[in-house]
Amino acid sequence: MLRPMSDKESLILIVDDQFRSREVLRGLLSTQGYDLTFADSGWEALACVDKFTPDVILLDVILPGIDGYEVCRRLKAEEQWQHIPVILVTSLDSKEDMARGFEAGADDFLSKPVDGFKLRARVRSMLRLKKQFDALQAALQLREDMAHMVVHDLRTPLTAILGFTELLKQGIITSDDIEAINRLHRQVLHLNSLVTDLLTSAKMEHGNLILNLSTVDINQLVQTVLENHNYIARLRQIDLVTKLPQKAREITVDANLFKRVLDNLLSNAIKFSPPKGTVTLQAEYLESQNSHIQIKVLDQGLGVAAEDRERIFDKFEVAAIKETGVSQIGLGLAFCKLVVNAHGGQIFVESNKPQGSIFTVEI
Repeated sequence: MLRPMSDKESLILIVDDQFRSREVLRGLLSTQGYDLTFADSGWEALACVDKFTPDVILLDVILPGIDGYEVCRRLKAEEQWQHIPVILVTSLDSKEDMARGFEAGADDFLSKPVDGFKLRARVRSMLRLKKQFDALQAALQLREDMAHMVVHDLRTPLTAILGFTELLKQGIITSDDIEAINRLHRQVLHLNSLVTDLLTSAKMEHGNLILNLSTVDINQLVQTVLENHNYIARLRQIDLVTKLPQKAREITVDANLFKRVLDNLLSNAIKFSPPKGTVTLQAEYLESQNSHIQIKVLDQGLGVAAEDRERIFDKFEVAAIKETGVSQIGLGLAFCKLVVNAHGGQIFVESNKPQGSIFTVEI
């Protein structure tokens, strides 16, 4: 009875206990490019919806077991199903029958024998409503993910800053404790960087950002980035390794933005690498027409699943890092992609053999 659902086509569930009626609807919709699937009872219809989510349901009223009204009521009573448009299709045509259908939660009503023009028009209308609802839900989910990301990413440096200031108030650390003051300063810089990334990303997305291009010695830039992460790497017992060209050359980039790209990639590599692991940052000048330099950040974590390697760069995307359940949440990689794209380059991730990830930037 069930057909596999296509990723590209709208899925229409047709529920009718009469084979001929199902075939009539199939014929009227077969030229519209929909993915059609069928059920011949109310119970089977509910099982179908539980197994996958159709975009529209064409539901006969007179069914064995439970009738279409009851099926509709049950669908509309469930939060995960109530957004699915339901068109009741029936030979009953009294005002009382229509009122009963709408009271059950039906979104529209078609009388048998079904007119092909009306059927196709109603289905298209319901699909438009479904797409608008899905878009709204996606926007609401994006806002929720953004709020979660902001709280998640800002909490760590804020906690550290509060801790250091409390120690200062109690006199446990003093202005003579240079290392403690440096750690506090690094956390403030981290917090400032996160806020700046949010503002910069918003500007880039609206086309309001102008790159401040300058010539940069990539070896010096990499060394500066590494200095910012040496302390955290030592705490996590991670060995930072660099492989840089012997003869340095200058490249033209927005130095501040490009530095933050490397900061984000290195920070992620350290975060997801196991203790006593190795994180490698290597650079190589390219002679190809489109790219001048290739920078790779290699880690020995559990890597990024193949199905996540594209979407992990999407804004506020959540991608599980393989079987660990650890999630990559936030703006960091999306920010990297925006900056690299603004420079006319590309960024991508692949597996590091035997274990880990390789994030590559080409500009």
